[in-house]
Amino acid sequence: MLTTRFVNGAPNWLDVATPDLDGARSFYGGLFGWQFVSAGPDAGGYGFFQRDGRTVAGGMPSGPEQGPPAWTVYFRSDDARATAEAAEQAHGRVLVRPMDVMGQGHMAVLADQAGVVFGIWQPGRTRGVDVANEPGALCWAELYTPDIAAAAAFYHRVLGLETSGVPFPDGTYTCLNPEGAGEDAMFGGVVPLADDPVEAQAGPYWLPYFAVEDTDAVVEQAQRLGGTVRLPATSVPGVGRMARLADPYGARFAVLRSEPSRERKAD
Repeated sequence: MLTTRFVNGAPNWLDVATPDLDGARSFYGGLFGWQFVSAGPDAGGYGFFQRDGRTVAGGMPSGPEQGPPAWTVYFRSDDARATAEAAEQAHGRVLVRPMDVMGQGHMAVLADQAGVVFGIWQPGRTRGVDVANEPGALCWAELYTPDIAAAAAFYHRVLGLETSGVPFPDGTYTCLNPEGAGEDAMFGGVVPLADDPVEAQAGPYWLPYFAVEDTDAVVEQAQRLGGTVRLPATSVPGVGRMARLADPYGARFAVLRSEPSRERKAD
């Protein structure tokens, strides 16, 4: 389960890069009840999405030269520089070299062996998001990749992540947890692109899931606000009801209403 007891390898931050920050503020505010708070005049427009005064994500303006609008999931590291070096040694790339972020911590942006972008956050004064696994907050992260075995090897080498298989009626789902933390610390999964025609067209990437109380209502609201439904609300036995969406600018994300037996509040 994803919590704010951040350990190495676990997601501890995420942010969205968008060409219209005001529009994104309006969309996510209407969808999740988020408010946007600027990080200050020296932050280049970066700011924090908050729900009930607790930070759930970051947001920043971006231009075409920075790639398409997208959510980036960050993983905790005690040493961002060493993690970046490990990524290069594992045939990944360093897109943004490790840097200090106004004393709050160190960040880097990397790409795995398949070109999937992800971030690293080495905590300083900011440990990570304030809340997880509650409505309007990150609750799961899913990697869509052309090669599960290669992805598992890369993330084990770089972040120490461990995998385990969970049986489902249509096959086995590959789950992820931090090294040595056990299956109770599962925070995400890995999905082969070949199994999903929609995602195969979009290419490999990390997909963040946000917890919601009513998946169908959120899907309808997303459409009213100008978002796109990439996968309609679908019930998954033993998991809950989920949907895959995109905001008005194309940044992809998913929402999930977990089955009651799976719901536990984060610490």
